[in-house]
Amino acid sequence: MNGVSRSGYYQWTRRKESERKKRRERLKQQISRIFLESRRLYGSPKIAQVLRQQGMRVSEKTVARIMQELGLKSRTVRKYKATTNSRHNLPVHDNVLNQQFTAQAPNQVWMADITYVPTDEGWLYVASVMDLYTRKIVGWHADERMTKELVLQALDQAYSRQRPKGKVLHHSDRGSQYASHEYQQRLLKYGMKGSMSRKGNCYDNACIESFHSILKKELVYLEKFKTHKEAQSKIFEYIEFFYNRKRVHSAIGYLTPIQCEQMYDYVA
Repeated sequence: MNGVSRSGYYQWTRRKESERKKRRERLKQQISRIFLESRRLYGSPKIAQVLRQQGMRVSEKTVARIMQELGLKSRTVRKYKATTNSRHNLPVHDNVLNQQFTAQAPNQVWMADITYVPTDEGWLYVASVMDLYTRKIVGWHADERMTKELVLQALDQAYSRQRPKGKVLHHSDRGSQYASHEYQQRLLKYGMKGSMSRKGNCYDNACIESFHSILKKELVYLEKFKTHKEAQSKIFEYIEFFYNRKRVHSAIGYLTPIQCEQMYDYVA
């Protein structure tokens, strides 16, 4: 065999086989670690992307096979229900955003929406504000009642945290909370331009509605909350410690929202 002894050849093949086994074992360990760190939420596409970011050359199919072999299955579920009420006589803004879901920098476009969370004590309503460029939840607030104070608290937190320097385009649905005189006055105070979805068109506010869908699939539908306080605590942990800081997002190149914001600041 081209000057190679039979025993030498078999030793070489065994060594190569041993190296492949070791690599696969390391890959199994890394996949398990990433899966557990994602709160058992990531499927093979996201895990493959994280591995590539860490310098590993691996296909999504390989990751999927190993996950199946290890019994690792994403625990998300799907449900949906509409929330806000747009039947009112308050003034509304034009749809300035018009489904142009792109921004060139943080704090150019914010999207706002309300969702609900069931508990044994009744509904807990959650108002969120998302930055379109980073997909970061820049402000949020939870309360037992769906009022204009709920959305004002979320907006105030977002402004206090971000301190935007330019004019922010603020997009929401036509719900009475966002159309209220008090909310519109706050937008003026903060120097923001209003934009509202067309009546009955959920796609006009797709990015923030997508976040609320993720929040439901990755937290709410996997838990049973006894109290409003317990739900609020879990939502705080999910948004502040997992979603903004650890969860990679396909729309921003499989970075986390905080990484995306920091990368922009670093380059700028």
